[in-house]
Amino acid sequence: MEEILKNLPEKAKDKHKENKKFFAKLRKKTPKHLDAQMKDMHEEEFARTNCLECANCCKTTGPLFTNKDIERISKHFKLKPFQFIETYLRVDEDNDFVLQTVPCAFLGADNYCSIYEVRPKACREYPHTDRKDIHKIGNLTIENTFICPAAFNIVEEMKKRIKI
Repeated sequence: MEEILKNLPEKAKDKHKENKKFFAKLRKKTPKHLDAQMKDMHEEEFARTNCLECANCCKTTGPLFTNKDIERISKHFKLKPFQFIETYLRVDEDNDFVLQTVPCAFLGADNYCSIYEVRPKACREYPHTDRKDIHKIGNLTIENTFICPAAFNIVEEMKKRIKI
C-alpha cells in the first residue's frame, strides 16, 4: 500500500487533463443508467480495496463537520457542542467547520476510527463514488483520485465502461 500511495499523486496528475475532459463530456451527455453503473463499479472496487490498509483520506485531509455531525459526536463524547468545537475543530476559509489538524485526531495507529459509528457524514460518504448524479461532482471526484487509490481506480474504470 505504501508504494501505491507514494505513486498515486503522480499517477493522478498524469490523468488530470484526461479526467477533466471525461467529466466535462459526462456532464453534457449523461448516460441513462449512470447511477446504477457507478454503484456497481463502486461495490466491485471496494470488494477489492480494504480502507484499513490505507486510511490516506484520514491521514491527509479533513472532512467538513455539519451541525448534525457536531451534535452527534459531541453527544458521543458527553461534551457540549462548543466544547467539541473548541477541542477539535476550526472554521476554514469557506466558513465551514473542519479539523484543527490532520491526520485526524480520531484515527488510531491501526487505521481504525475511534468514532466510526458516529463519524461525520463526509467520512461516511467518502470517496463519493457511489453518489447519485456523480456527473455533477466531477471536480470533487477528480480531486479524490489524488488521495484515494479506490477513487483513482473507479475513475479509470468509468472511462473504460462509460461510452460518451
